[in-house]
Amino acid sequence: MDFTTDIPAASPVTAIVHNRAGTISVRTTDDGLPVELRIDPRELRYGAAALADEILALNRRAAQEAAAIRHRDLREQGVPSEVVDRMRRLSCGDATAPPYVPPGRTRLEEEGR
Repeated sequence: MDFTTDIPAASPVTAIVHNRAGTISVRTTDDGLPVELRIDPRELRYGAAALADEILALNRRAAQEAAAIRHRDLREQGVPSEVVDRMRRLSCGDATAPPYVPPGRTRLEEEGR
């Protein structure tokens, strides 16, 4: 007996987020996997720790935006809102979902960089 189906795999949903200055951009899947990173060389002057913090903050924001797009797409495809609302997508194998990062400034942006 064959229980396989011909349901196509879901294609990844991505979103791109830039820092305020537009010198760093991260494209991330709705699962939180970064797939593209662009850094203006001028950002390197702030040091590795500050740059890493900025990239992580942008990655979280991009993942949240991509997840929102995925949820919108699922609702448009007829998936009941109750199901979409209960979905808990994990980030890169983490045991918990990434914390919510409200849209706004990252640490470097707050420092005027």
